[in-house]
Amino acid sequence: MNLFTAVNDAMRVALRTDETAIVFGEDVAFGGVFRCSHNLREEFGADRVFNTPLSENGIAGFAVGYAATGGTAIGEIQFADYIFPAFDQIVNELAKFRYRSGNQWNAGGVTLRAPCGAVGHGGHYHSQSPEAYLAHTPGIRVVMPRGPKAAKGLLLASIRSRDPVVFLEPKALYRAAVEDVPVGDYEIELGKAEILRPGEDVTVVGWGGQLRVLAKACALAAELGIDCELIDLQSILPWDFETVAASVSKTGKLVVSHEAPITCGFGAEVAATVADRCFWNLEAPIKRVCGYDTPFPLIYEKYYIPDELKNLEAIKTVVEAAK
Repeated sequence: MNLFTAVNDAMRVALRTDETAIVFGEDVAFGGVFRCSHNLREEFGADRVFNTPLSENGIAGFAVGYAATGGTAIGEIQFADYIFPAFDQIVNELAKFRYRSGNQWNAGGVTLRAPCGAVGHGGHYHSQSPEAYLAHTPGIRVVMPRGPKAAKGLLLASIRSRDPVVFLEPKALYRAAVEDVPVGDYEIELGKAEILRPGEDVTVVGWGGQLRVLAKACALAAELGIDCELIDLQSILPWDFETVAASVSKTGKLVVSHEAPITCGFGAEVAATVADRCFWNLEAPIKRVCGYDTPFPLIYEKYYIPDELKNLEAIKTVVEAAK
């Protein structure tokens, strides 16, 4: 499967196994702009897979209300860039629903899917990665898969989680990433990072589509004799500090990379926590390789993106600094 068919398959499994599950959003009835809900309306009916008005705040608000009655709400925000009008419902209602009631009721059955990140031609309104905004909100989970297999397992776990989840899907991977994906029902535990490449010299951390870039950077570093340990966080909130800390304690060095702007990007949280709790293990300053503090540019996208060469330079820098 590629990533969009894996997402489609996960939602099909969820609809088959949970009679309260519904899928809704802008244009999802005909399959959505990325075809992630293709044929679901035909299989499960118009009362379970349906279009909404063009209102992200309405989509999130409807999800909160439906989940509060005990249902499973799978809402789609057509582009993550347009999740900001829904922030009132996400931050002030969805995230606080359980807390404000003293655990008497909740809206934990909500999963909001949203395509995110650079796509090669999206410009400043269709290329953003808002995970750091969302991660600042106690009460929700934030998840971003790196590819099809992870997408299916993490999405099913998100839909079945009794915590509300914002599930960010790197849109550049919808058709570009292809993997063997189990056709059955399976989940990947939320809140757990995965070590994709064991190594001894430097820890490299990323999430989502950036893992393809970092895998290339680690391969280039290997040609120079640098043994990188590559970690995919998978869950941004909560994130798996223990796995990262164990790796940094071994390597003594850390590079963290993401597409979003560097200032207050989630890489800053990773770097600050590692510096605070692994200080005596560090042999070199932590390096962040991220997007620039500008609106996402169209014709300058290739300069904006933290590609494998920028990451390779950061890897070389921390290794040299430790000598």
